[in-house]
Amino acid sequence: MSEIQGRILVVDDYVLNRMQLKRSCEEQGHTVALAENGRQALEMLAAGHFDLVLLDILMPEMDGFEVLECLKSDPARRDLPVIVISALDEMDSVVRCIGMGAEDFLPKPFDPLLLRARLGTCLEKKRLRDQEVEYLQQVARVTAAAAAVESGQFTLDSLDSVAARPDALGQLGRVFQNMAREVYAREQSLKQQVQELRIQIDEAKKA
Repeated sequence: MSEIQGRILVVDDYVLNRMQLKRSCEEQGHTVALAENGRQALEMLAAGHFDLVLLDILMPEMDGFEVLECLKSDPARRDLPVIVISALDEMDSVVRCIGMGAEDFLPKPFDPLLLRARLGTCLEKKRLRDQEVEYLQQVARVTAAAAAVESGQFTLDSLDSVAARPDALGQLGRVFQNMAREVYAREQSLKQQVQELRIQIDEAKKA
């Protein structure tokens, strides 16, 4: 199985650490952005999309605890995986960060093989979580489509993304679209018949 590649934000106030992590992540095929403190990191997270954050704990202006608190209190970003970067003598801080929602930790100085393993595990978990969220969203679309058919407001393209799936849900979406097409065609046929009948009645009255 090929390794998952992602967009990673490295947050560390020490420039040497940032550059070492950047180089190691890029060697693994990831795209990397750098932030030198927590405040800058939150600004970058608000402005762009990232798959994972490598977060130092002890930083000026805004430390790792504050960044974690902001992320985990934000519904839009609370599922973003965070790996805490720490020295071994900061284990109490690491435990605190894990309790706040960090996925894992990376000891300083970091080992490239350990970094690869940590990134691979977290990105795989995120991929599976994203797939689950997408699946539930598309199930909701099918449910909404059923209600739309009942109210006469269904549009065929509303299920295009569901019908494109290769799994059982995609098959359900395609069956639902075909059924909706048949219902629509019958409705149009009935409307046409009613219209023709009205014309015949009008003509009969004139005669």
